[in-house]
Amino acid sequence: MRIAKMVSAVDCHAGGEPGRVIVGGVQNVPGETMFAKMRYLATERDDLRRRMLREPRGYPGLCCNLLLPPTDPAADAGFVIMEQTEYPPMSGSNTICVTTVLIELGMVPVQEPITELLLEAPAGLIRVRAAVRDGKVTGVTFENVPAFVAHLDAAVEVPGLGSVAVDIAYGGMFYVIIEAAAVGLQLTPDEGRDIVRLGEQIKAATREQWPVVHPEQPEISGVTIAQFSAPPTQPDAARKNTVII
Repeated sequence: MRIAKMVSAVDCHAGGEPGRVIVGGVQNVPGETMFAKMRYLATERDDLRRRMLREPRGYPGLCCNLLLPPTDPAADAGFVIMEQTEYPPMSGSNTICVTTVLIELGMVPVQEPITELLLEAPAGLIRVRAAVRDGKVTGVTFENVPAFVAHLDAAVEVPGLGSVAVDIAYGGMFYVIIEAAAVGLQLTPDEGRDIVRLGEQIKAATREQWPVVHPEQPEISGVTIAQFSAPPTQPDAARKNTVII
């Protein structure tokens, strides 16, 4: 049997959020930086993202990551994130999945009980600490790229909702953050359909009415993710939230 194209990948998840990690079968991607490699994939090789995320190989909730040699000599590995609608410069759950696969497949030197890595995402360098026991990753924490607030209490006019107060902030991608109660949500599982509908409405309106551009990376622009925030239901938690990508 002749195989025209083979890509090797490992399916992983971070707290239930699936993140596929490509570990072989894709040649090095042109670009002097990981951000440039991300742009090349988006403009010249988007077929890879579609092949990995759409049926029959993918499904709507899946994200994908392409492991690449780092362009920064200080980094242990690089990766580009591919999601259903975009190439985000940074993603927390995908960083956790990449870290887990690198360690559990023995692709980086492993130290127990803590393995520290420096990963190169398109947004910049991410310092990672992974708890490891018997070769298995039991937890991952990371230091993200610098975050900043673009707008606080910005008024967004949303069709059917009226004026909604939102915050707009950057943490690897631009978020619009909404107090759930302000739009009648408590962030319970039965509200899933309304959460998605309202999140997409607010996200679209925010993109149109409040354009944002990263001050150091002008190619990163526009709100691409919505986050609803609510009081916690668990006593040891600070907040409860959900995101709409």
